[in-house]
Formats: sequence, C-alpha cells, structure tokens
Amino acid sequence: MDWNRVEGNWKQMKGKVKEQWGKLTDDDLDVINGKREQLEGHLQQRYGYGKDQAQREINDWYGRQGW
Repeated sequence: MDWNRVEGNWKQMKGKVKEQWGKLTDDDLDVINGKREQLEGHLQQRYGYGKDQAQREINDWYGRQGW
C-alpha cells in the first residue's frame, strides 16, 4: 500500500475521508494532515475502535479508492 498518494493529495482526500468517517471534524482532518498513524488514532478516539479495527477500516477504505 502506497500511503504517500494519500499524503500528497490530502486536500482532495479530506472530503472522501469525511464521507467515510463523518465523526471526524475539520480540525481533526487538519491535524491528521494525511498521516496514517494520526488517522488511526483519531478513529480510535472518535469511534472507539481498537488499533486493529482502525487499521482494517483504513485498509478497506484505501482499497476502494481505485489506486
């Protein structure tokens, strides 16, 4: 998985991330700034996910992006 594509296109990706995980605030998205570890942590906070579940959610979402 090449997460660099997400980081490099974060301004465009923020909308897609917000669609998937609506509990994330705009401030959360600014802090995440395309960093996978930050996204994992915020999903754990906002949704009560464990680390493994957050990673699975991100992997599933990333796989649906068509890259």
